[in-house]
Order: sequence, then structure tokens, then C-alpha cells
Amino acid sequence: MSYQIISDGSCDLGTDIPQKNGIHVVPFYVTFDGETYQKEMEEVSVREFYQKMVDYPDVYPKSSLPSIQDYVEVFTSYVKEGKDILCLCITTKFSGSYNAAMNARTMVLEEYPDVKIAVIDSTVDTVLQGILVLETVRMQQAGLSLEETVEQVERIKPSGRIIFTVGSFDYLIHGGRIGKVMGAAVSVLGIKPLIMLREGEIFPTGITRSRVKARKKLIEQVKEHFEKQNESPDDYQIVVGYGYDYEEAVAFRDQLLASMQAYSQIQSIDIYQIGATIGVHTGPYPLGMGLLKKFDR
Repeated sequence: MSYQIISDGSCDLGTDIPQKNGIHVVPFYVTFDGETYQKEMEEVSVREFYQKMVDYPDVYPKSSLPSIQDYVEVFTSYVKEGKDILCLCITTKFSGSYNAAMNARTMVLEEYPDVKIAVIDSTVDTVLQGILVLETVRMQQAGLSLEETVEQVERIKPSGRIIFTVGSFDYLIHGGRIGKVMGAAVSVLGIKPLIMLREGEIFPTGITRSRVKARKKLIEQVKEHFEKQNESPDDYQIVVGYGYDYEEAVAFRDQLLASMQAYSQIQSIDIYQIGATIGVHTGPYPLGMGLLKKFDR
């Protein structure tokens, strides 16, 4: 029995990549007024979302997870086609999307007890979740069964890292991601934070005085990470993620690639836009990279 790969909208793969790879994305919702919620990608584009943040810096948008009913409808549509389901959700440390999908799984299995529905807490988010979803597609294309794919996803997901910076602490403070006292102090000083996501949570990894220094430090931290792990970037899927400023992302990608080519055989790094699900917490200027071990290495 074939299986359908599903992810919530945190995966930030845009619209073309899911269509090309047969991935169904269940979108998050975003609101700027706290009342009107729109489905990301379907009712409001990522570009529109960031443009509003840039145009109205005093307005803090919010995101809301897909509903249980959203998942029930998607799951049921594929179950009726005779497909099993593999659903990868954003880290449970950031959202209840996984719980909504699990509740939907229970409801669908009551009506269709013979189907297999696997829901995974990816422990990652944004572009890193996107890489994990694409690795899952590679597993499926390699002929792995649903059970084998779940096993491989669980094996490689702990290798995932996002190493990034943001334009300011304001959105992290507003969203309760960092302490207000610490955040207020560093905002006054104009310090740029360096942050790592690992095992589903974010941790501070340093501070710098400027955006230029932050970019340089991120590239140094990636090299240090591979040295510490005694591993090569050649065994990893690596992407750059950005918010509003694509030109900065291209320049950063080129710097990162040049650095990595000194200690690996890597030839290219793709660029993905970070979506609204995470953008509400980072503001319009997140920049960094996602790293995930390839399943066949």
C-alpha cells in the first residue's frame, strides 16, 4: 500500500516543491489584527506577510496551528484513495500542530481501522523541517515502506540544526521566546543575537555588534559544529533560510559555500524563504542555515 507524505505549513517549501514531489501541506493561519485569520500560502503569500511586517513595524502578527478538522479532512481524502499516511509536524516545543494531527489520526482510524497513519514530531521547524520532508520523499523514492521510513526519520532527525540570527530581539521578546528583561537590555545596546535550534528548542550561541559580524560568526559556528561532530558537510543536506531580504541571503549563501568548500566537496546550497509560522517570532530579518544528515549516509 502506498503512503502519502503530509507536513504542516511550518516546512516552508513554498508551493512548487510540494506539487512537484507529491507532498500535501496543511497550512498554518496568520493574523495581523488578532481577529481575521488567513491560511498561509493559500490566502496570504509569504511575501505579503513580510511586506506588512516591514511596513507596520509596530504590529506583531500571530500564527495559529491547523485545526483537528483541517487534518481530518486531509487524512480522509487520502485514506479514501486507499493510501496510508505519514505526517511530519513542527516541533511540539513550538506548536500544538502534532497534537491536532494525532487527534485527527484517532478520529480517522475509528472510521477506517485498517489504514496506517504515522504522525511524527519532527523536533524541527521551518527550512530544516522542509529538508526533513524532502529526505522523506527520497526514502519513499528509494522504495522504503512506511515503517522503514518512520524508522529512518527518527534516526536522522536528531542531527538537525538551525544556526541563525535575527534583525532584533523585539519579536522574540513579544512572543515570549526570551526573557523580557534580558531582551530589553540587549535591544537598547543594538546587539545581534546568534541562536541555534537543536532537539526542538532554541538556545543562544553568542552575540555580535553588527549584522556583518553575525553572518561571519554563523559561518564560523557551522565549521565548528562539523569539527566537533567529526563529520563532513558532504553527508548533510544544507540550506540557507531567510525572511524578507533575498539579496542578503544570496550573498550569505555564497560566503557560506566558499567557506565550506575549504573543508568539503559541497558544490551548491539552496535558498528557502522562512514562512509566517516562524516569521511571527523572528521578525522580517531572520537569516541562517539548516543542516540535516542525509538518510543514506
